[in-house]
Amino acid sequence: MLNTLVANPLLQDWNTPYNLPPFDLVNAEDFVPALEVALPEHLAEIDDIASNVDAPNFENTLAAFDASGRAFNRISYLFENLAASETSPALQAAELELAPRLAAHNNAIYMHAGLFACIDALHAQRSSLDLHPEQLRLLERVHLDFVLAGAKLPVATRARYGEIMEQLAALYTQFTQNVLADEAGFVLELKGEADLAGLPDFLRASAKSAAQQHKLAEGSYAMTLSPSLTEPFLAFSARRDLREAVWRARLARGAHAGKHNNLPIAAQIIALRQEQAQLHGYPTYADYQLIDRMADNPEAVLELLVKAWEPAKAKAAEDRKALTEMAQSLGEPTPIAAWDWPYLAEKVRQARYDLDDAEIKPYFELNNMISAMFDCAHRLFGISFVEKKGIPLYHPDARLWEVRNRDDVLIGIFIGDNFARATKRSGAWMNEFRAQSGYQSPDNRGTLPIIINNNNFAKADPALLSFNDVTTLFHEFGHGLHGLLSQVKYERLAGPRVLQDYVELPSQIFENWAEEESVLNRFARHYQTGEAMPAALLEKLKKARQFNQAWSTIMYAGPALIDMALHSLPNGTAVDIAAFEAEQCKLLGIPEDIGQRHYLSHFKHLFAGPSYAAGYYVYMWAEVLDADGYNAFIEAGDPFDPATAERLYKYVYSAGNKQEPAAAYRAFRGRDPKVEPMLAKRGLIA
Repeated sequence: MLNTLVANPLLQDWNTPYNLPPFDLVNAEDFVPALEVALPEHLAEIDDIASNVDAPNFENTLAAFDASGRAFNRISYLFENLAASETSPALQAAELELAPRLAAHNNAIYMHAGLFACIDALHAQRSSLDLHPEQLRLLERVHLDFVLAGAKLPVATRARYGEIMEQLAALYTQFTQNVLADEAGFVLELKGEADLAGLPDFLRASAKSAAQQHKLAEGSYAMTLSPSLTEPFLAFSARRDLREAVWRARLARGAHAGKHNNLPIAAQIIALRQEQAQLHGYPTYADYQLIDRMADNPEAVLELLVKAWEPAKAKAAEDRKALTEMAQSLGEPTPIAAWDWPYLAEKVRQARYDLDDAEIKPYFELNNMISAMFDCAHRLFGISFVEKKGIPLYHPDARLWEVRNRDDVLIGIFIGDNFARATKRSGAWMNEFRAQSGYQSPDNRGTLPIIINNNNFAKADPALLSFNDVTTLFHEFGHGLHGLLSQVKYERLAGPRVLQDYVELPSQIFENWAEEESVLNRFARHYQTGEAMPAALLEKLKKARQFNQAWSTIMYAGPALIDMALHSLPNGTAVDIAAFEAEQCKLLGIPEDIGQRHYLSHFKHLFAGPSYAAGYYVYMWAEVLDADGYNAFIEAGDPFDPATAERLYKYVYSAGNKQEPAAAYRAFRGRDPKVEPMLAKRGLIA
């Protein structure tokens, strides 16, 4: 056993470029034994902080706690990233084994009576401790973390609380793996020209690549459940039966009877969350979750969502008339169904705006769009990206860039992993292999962040993106910049460790530069000719941006409202997930010919972890901030206005959680946000 541990690369010094994880040396089987060493080491550090013979002060308690667990963190960050980006049966088995153990470890820390006694005492004296603002913010955030994790619960209930957390961790893992299994298990082979009817060349190339990845016969084409395949397929396929098959397969993820059925798992999660809220003294889980959000309470969330919901339904009724007329002109059945709406909307868009997505995509080649987002970051914040090849990473699709500031000083490492595959979970996300902080820095510049963006674009050569894909690329890069540009001393306050309904501001505001004419003129170039997008085509693209926004709003806001209703059930309310969802769809009046972006059986935002539970609304909350915030550049007359960009950097991208978010936004914008720019951007008001 000792020899095995000595040979375990996770427990050795990582003598790699930038102290990256030793990707080429690590095996899935290394994680359990490595964490069996790292977990007790971390707890020993916590015990040492709590048992310090000196009276607790900021440095020996808060700063020491923030600096603890470095060995554990580097292993757990790597484990989390590989489980999401490049999983395997062995890694999934390790996930199932480790999920409750990691939850128990978290419980042991946040219910550590000795440590919390020190933190609680300092919190009670905080006004007299002469702390500078970042120190005070750390004390307040860490104290709240402990309280929300159960540190103040009566001793008699702490054991049960720990059990709840461990059970939830196991259920989250199982829910996620079930969705991945259903996604990986669906391959619709397209046989012959009849099955390819209506598909443009870019989609045929992606479908051919998907068939190759799934080892189908030479010359085959295939649809998987990757959004970068299914969304354009639903928009272009002339085969209504195949559109329906793909739509129903997406709907049914996690809802199949058998071992991958997520409906009973979701019900168990809800029951445990209600018990968790009850132990904390809150009437519902939503009330408990929103204590640490800008929204503060469910009523504020509903007020925002309803402002968009009713206008969106009214606008959708207008759009439905146009789509129905298009269906009739094409000889398509009416009334239209959910698998018809994207197809007919594309036809109406082509007719109304003379705009064909197949005409646009050749101008959005992936490498050009990566260059565009890097250039925007350079013009706004003075940073540069230098790609480095030949460094071992976890998959050939992953690429690495050094990130350097205006003085050519290395400030971070950025990894991009942009293509879908069966071993990668769906969606798009940013994560960290290492967070920025002021610790462990021989040059006193702080810990070098290692940030990753994952997307799930259809792999093809060349990889051509839809404009929605471009928006996703810029969105995740905004999150990436939040981690890369962070300039705080304490890791708990670094980068994206902000309130959940504020964390989407850096990502969503960055999407705006993807639509800037000067950016598109420079980088939206035809992948074959190199010519810039014609002015007339660019103008059509801009005019069409608000088309079908009612559909998009309903697809998003419906799940957000159902999320809030589900987590607002009084504690102790048993729930049949499928019946509850059907009832809510009826109560809300969700149009059957539109449906929802996420159904509860595969709604990973809610059931893969707690972060977005009673929190799917955060994208619209942040959209209020981003639409209003980007108007600051419009008012300045320059999308790269230096003074506005400097405020954005100072108060948003580099500030982490050093300041209460409403105050940080006011410092950037000069006032509180207004909701009207968001509604206008969606075309829901004039």
